[in-house]
Amino acid sequence: MVASHASVRGLSHVRHPHPVAGRTRGGPAAARVTPGGHISTEPRINERIRVPEVRLVGPNGEQVGIVAINDALRLAQEADLDLVEVAPTARPPVAKLMDYGKFKYESALKARESRKHQAQTVIKEIKLRPKIDPHDYGTKKGHVERFLRQGDKVKVTIMFRGREQSRPDLGYRLLQKLAGDVEELGFVESQPKQDGRNMIMVIGPHKRKPDTKADRAAPRPGARAQRAGLSDVQARIEASDNDAAPDRYHAGRGH
Repeated sequence: MVASHASVRGLSHVRHPHPVAGRTRGGPAAARVTPGGHISTEPRINERIRVPEVRLVGPNGEQVGIVAINDALRLAQEADLDLVEVAPTARPPVAKLMDYGKFKYESALKARESRKHQAQTVIKEIKLRPKIDPHDYGTKKGHVERFLRQGDKVKVTIMFRGREQSRPDLGYRLLQKLAGDVEELGFVESQPKQDGRNMIMVIGPHKRKPDTKADRAAPRPGARAQRAGLSDVQARIEASDNDAAPDRYHAGRGH
């Protein structure tokens, strides 16, 4: 009699009503492994949880306890939720009642936001010849400056060809010159080193671009008045009135 009861209990999950199996919200199709395809990393949900019992956690995190898998599936169906296996290696496995589709959507949003706040390092590459023309050098230097302003690293490669390989000092001096020309925007992160027939140096951007002398010497119009609490428009009007004041003074005296 005991054996018969065990066999019925072991097969009861097969006869479970199909509405749980046929749910589309985050359903088992997301975790299905096709023949010859990759192994899915999605957790097992609903009828794909093939264990006799689970440690059940409610939708609000409350501990329900160890329950039979059929009872857990029934509770999920009654609450219009999914049964999701959150700790498959536990004994017994831990399953939680949740809206799996909503959970995946919110997880994707959080991952997207975290990627936005991560500093993404981009390395641009500029290639030079040891005997580069001055005009071409100016063009290449402009590219390096633009990349550094954007916050990107720059990999500068000197390409040696033929007899140039016997003069690595030419490439070294060129790299040092370039590093000095862009020192206000970046610093040498990786010193020049020989790599086969090339010489490579990496320049990284400064964390904060320093103000140039021209920017410090040229105050914005009306800045002094704005510090006193006036708007930019009021500052410009005041400046124009001050410029016209001597003419009105002389005109009043008949000059």
